[in-house]
Amino acid sequence: MAESYDILIIGGGPGGYVAAIRAAQLGFKTAVVEREHMGGICLNWGCIPTKALLRSAEIFHYAEHGSNYGLKIEKPTFEMDAVVKRSRGVSAQLNGGVAMLMKKNKIDIIWGQAKISKAGKGGPVEVEVGEPTKPAVQPQNPVPKGVLGHGTYKAKHVIIATGARPRVLPGIEPDGDRIWTYFEAMKPASMPKSLIVMGSGAIGIEFASFYRTMGADVTVVELLPQILPVEDAEIAAVARKQFEKQGLKILSDAKVAKVAKTGDGVEVTVEQGGKSQVLKAERLISAVGVQGNTEGLNLEAIGVAVERGIIKIDAVGRTNIEGVYAIGDVAGAPMLAHKAEHEGTICVEAIKGLHVHPMKREQIPGCTYCQPQVASVGLTEAKAKENGREVKVGRFRFIANGKAIALGEPEGMVKTVFDAKTGELLGAHMVGAEVTELIQGFVVAMGLETTEEDLMHTVFPHPTLSEMMHESVLDAYGRVIHM
Repeated sequence: MAESYDILIIGGGPGGYVAAIRAAQLGFKTAVVEREHMGGICLNWGCIPTKALLRSAEIFHYAEHGSNYGLKIEKPTFEMDAVVKRSRGVSAQLNGGVAMLMKKNKIDIIWGQAKISKAGKGGPVEVEVGEPTKPAVQPQNPVPKGVLGHGTYKAKHVIIATGARPRVLPGIEPDGDRIWTYFEAMKPASMPKSLIVMGSGAIGIEFASFYRTMGADVTVVELLPQILPVEDAEIAAVARKQFEKQGLKILSDAKVAKVAKTGDGVEVTVEQGGKSQVLKAERLISAVGVQGNTEGLNLEAIGVAVERGIIKIDAVGRTNIEGVYAIGDVAGAPMLAHKAEHEGTICVEAIKGLHVHPMKREQIPGCTYCQPQVASVGLTEAKAKENGREVKVGRFRFIANGKAIALGEPEGMVKTVFDAKTGELLGAHMVGAEVTELIQGFVVAMGLETTEEDLMHTVFPHPTLSEMMHESVLDAYGRVIHM
């Protein structure tokens, strides 16, 4: 007889394992099917290890510029093997932590590749589990109590949380040697002297920033006129100026037309403004987005609606098929770990019958951990105007903030966008030191439906970078103090 669960989750990434923990807390008998690593791409190959790499680059940068702080530091060097080893160690530690959370919450882990064989018509959903994808379970992380064999499992509810993978363009397929995705870029065998990064979204810019800081000659090629395309244009322009000041070469409104492998690297043909040029580098990083992992799940056969590789869901994660749900990257943009986690919680609480608040996608913050950092929430100025809103816009630059100057980080800006009629905070956008930490203040404000008056009467501590958030609000209403 097949093992039966209340909730079975396909995918052990941020969305999947958080949904599993919340399900267990609510008393559901819960299992997670994972084909490769607990923690998913985010913990093992994305969010976490890249931040470890970027932290090494940040410290290296400060060591190189120690004289700016009155410090005498001999010319710093680094060992790429050690930098990568630290990054992988951070992932391994957290991978084991997720495993322990599964054990603590009495959640079964089923290792393997899942396929939904039966769903709908009021009966239990059946999931067939085959062999896991290589590499299999990390040997240093003990497998918690769970089902290790393969076979068929039944559940009243199945949540698909299979995440996404790098998008591949025809003719520019990664080979793991000279053409990289973020997998190879995260664990280079040696430090390349030159790189071309195709795509200037968060992934592309983070790797461009890391390798440039570590000394590589880096060129970014972006198809659109603006780098960081989802960000406010003014913020992206400030970021670009700083990137170029650091020596990063950027070709925007440019297309990679052809990639040819050479004996010692790649030759990339770039078309821009009606002209063509050939760029040479040791490596090419393809960072042109990600696509949902919907293949192999048998979705078409059971009738789950999928549009352009994205599973269609309602406000609480339900698909069009009874008993089948989807969360995270596979359920659409924004493809962010924190969105997946929150979506998983909402989905499980809805299954329990609790009163839930459907997620407001416009209030999901986005962060890019380059140098300088970029963070935002809500509508850009252009999007607000496009939506027919009359806006008031406030700006405050880092150069006028005491803490920023003391830190030696005077470049950056905080920008706020308000509805001119109601005082509603429509969006907040930042570029500069530690803005990925600051942005949550505006996220909370938007969630609480805070108006400009509330923010103007809030006391911000001094001296802090957060004071710029206050000043930006004041500036939108002609009351800025320190600028």
